[in-house]
Amino acid sequence: MTRVLVVADESWARNDVHAALTSPDYELVDHQDPKTVASTVAAGGLDAVVVDLQVSSMGGMAVTRSVRENTTVRGGAAIPVVLLLDRAADKFLAGRSGAAAWVVKPFTALELRGAVDGAVASDSQ
Repeated sequence: MTRVLVVADESWARNDVHAALTSPDYELVDHQDPKTVASTVAAGGLDAVVVDLQVSSMGGMAVTRSVRENTTVRGGAAIPVVLLLDRAADKFLAGRSGAAAWVVKPFTALELRGAVDGAVASDSQ
């Protein structure tokens, strides 16, 4: 089972992720405060993070960088982050932030599952 931290402050964004990933293959943990995501991830027990690009005042790209920096500094493997983008033009920035994968909203369940599974698989190699 893949344990995924879902970071979004809008209920519709969380609902879309839950609708796409609700299955016995995933355990979803909701999280609304982008400032505490890195410490939550560093505490362990998670396989991936799905974060909305527009989350609170911090933003998804800053969350991604924080997760990568805090997990690798502590000697662990970087937990893969999947960004939920508002537009295709944001793909370049998502890559620069260190996101393992991204999907553009609105996304299909197949797209999000593929992004999460691919990110987790590439992280474990």
